Amino acid sequence: MEKRPSYLRLLETGELEKRAERARSMLASCTLCPHECKVNRLEGERGFCQTGTRAKVASFGAHFGEEPPITGRAGSGTVFFSGCNVKCVFCQNFEISQGSEGYEVEKEYLAFIFLSLQQGGCHNVNLVTPTHVVPQILDALILAAKEGLKIPIVYNCGGYESLETLGLLESVVDIYMPDMKYSSNELAL
Repeated sequence: MEKRPSYLRLLETGELEKRAERARSMLASCTLCPHECKVNRLEGERGFCQTGTRAKVASFGAHFGEEPPITGRAGSGTVFFSGCNVKCVFCQNFEISQGSEGYEVEKEYLAFIFLSLQQGGCHNVNLVTPTHVVPQILDALILAAKEGLKIPIVYNCGGYESLETLGLLESVVDIYMPDMKYSSNELAL
């Protein structure tokens, strides 16, 4: 029996489009992450993440830097998004997350990226630092799924997420990979 990502069922029922529409509406007074900047990204305003209406992609391709169940033999189809809602001082991707590397892309090109990763044999689409571009991701996912995308979605985030945004991603994302940023020695066992 072939396993299908649940986003395909959401596409078939029209629910994926409804969620994308709700996510886009959140850009008018941005509350995608717990910063709740409330800037109007649709009018060019930028908040903490410094992202506008289009996703900015720094790079994409087969990536082998994750755990073996994620990378498999052919790699995880990683899309590194520029900008971030966390901005850790120790970030290993500082140039991408806090710098200006990358190119703003339309939803059609982002969908093309997802499909090209699948066509290249990648086991999944691994969205790195996706929180601030969830509306753009959902719009692209709709297009890509209509064109045959059928691999799992990995949400590789900084862990600073809003419950509303996570709710939009329920049954869209197959694997959540939040980074553990800080801890307390007193709380450790």
